[in-house]
Amino acid sequence: MQTEIKNILLFSIIGAVIGSGITLTFQNFQKPTEHELIKEFYEVENAVYVSPHSLRQKMSEGLSGEYVLVDLRSQEEYEKEHIITAINIPAYKDSNTSAYDEKDRIIGQFQKLVDNKHGKEIIVYCYSTPCMTGRKIGKMLAENDIYVKHLGIGWNEWRYFWSLWNHDGETPTFVEDFVAKGKEPGVPKVQGLPAPCGEGNFGC
Repeated sequence: MQTEIKNILLFSIIGAVIGSGITLTFQNFQKPTEHELIKEFYEVENAVYVSPHSLRQKMSEGLSGEYVLVDLRSQEEYEKEHIITAINIPAYKDSNTSAYDEKDRIIGQFQKLVDNKHGKEIIVYCYSTPCMTGRKIGKMLAENDIYVKHLGIGWNEWRYFWSLWNHDGETPTFVEDFVAKGKEPGVPKVQGLPAPCGEGNFGC
């Protein structure tokens, strides 16, 4: 009887060791290579981010009906000034207080956009390039099967550092032509501005 128990214990230990070895081997086999990680990084970047150049170009060409731009800042800040064509779905109650606790409202307002967008891409922006608001709201929405893109810069870069991100060949352009005030999104001027970014997959 003792021999049988010893054999059972021995086989159990051997089975556990073999199982662990197989699991480790499988995990190592599944580990992505550096090249695969780089490829995935660029696929994600291209899927999520929208170039401010291409957005400005659409505005200048009268194509603002092709997208829905959403300002996530507070209503007060939006009405003071915002990127022209943007609507406001506040993720802030005021400039210092987030509204993340108003999850149902935020999701509901974005769901209405999805229901009525008719194939338009939805693009969000917040205060600045490193601002996490757009990322947090994007994650919240994705967890509820609502998928939005993210403008590559924020309000501060658009409004106060216009010449920093625009190409030399795109001047002269004036930020005042691409900013609106008040409760309405605003309509951009159609302008024949140069587009050094080019067209297609390799446009900026």
